[in-house]
Amino acid sequence: MKILDNLDNRYQALQEIVKKELSYAAHDLDHILRVYNLCMLLAEEERDVDLEVLIPAALLHDIARRDEDEDITGEIDHAVLGAEMAGRILHDLDYDPEIIVRIKDCIKAHRFRSGFTPDTIEAKILFDADKLDVLGAVGIARSFMLAGEHGEKMHNDIPLDEYLEENVGPNGRIKDASKHTANLEFELKLKKIPERLFTDKAKQIAAHRIQYMETFFKILVGEVNGQR
Repeated sequence: MKILDNLDNRYQALQEIVKKELSYAAHDLDHILRVYNLCMLLAEEERDVDLEVLIPAALLHDIARRDEDEDITGEIDHAVLGAEMAGRILHDLDYDPEIIVRIKDCIKAHRFRSGFTPDTIEAKILFDADKLDVLGAVGIARSFMLAGEHGEKMHNDIPLDEYLEENVGPNGRIKDASKHTANLEFELKLKKIPERLFTDKAKQIAAHRIQYMETFFKILVGEVNGQR
């Protein structure tokens, strides 16, 4: 995916900052640009969307992802830290303080486990767009990118109850990533996403993408077991 060349100078500056911070695995600049494009698609279906808030929020929403992924304590929340980092970046670019607050609110609320509920249309669109990017063909590709990074198996047929007790903490975080697999990620998390989305357009897209994933993982099980 090409770097967006139709953004004004301030957005181009944000894009360059993000490019330096995110350059690995499933959370890279390509992810950011896909989320941006999905945000623009969802915004077309909604009223009174402030793009001056939505676009910077989309570009900066994962700015602290590297910090979280490299934090061995598990205490860093990239949405919360990212909001603070974004605030400093936007301040240096002379953004209006009120706009900065609204952008930070969007970033804080884009994650399930951060404890912040999206309460503006911009925050809801960013939340939905970010979740859509883990569904469908892209979602499958991203799951296996992460699986390869963490040395995961291709498939695991362990019962979900047993897996939850063994390898999932009370906060929903995976204890040992090497024991995780793409099909478990789908069953435990991804297939539940559509019911948590906010916008009608996102729900429509999610339903189609989930159907595709259901078919893919059914075929995968058959092939893994030598039945196809």
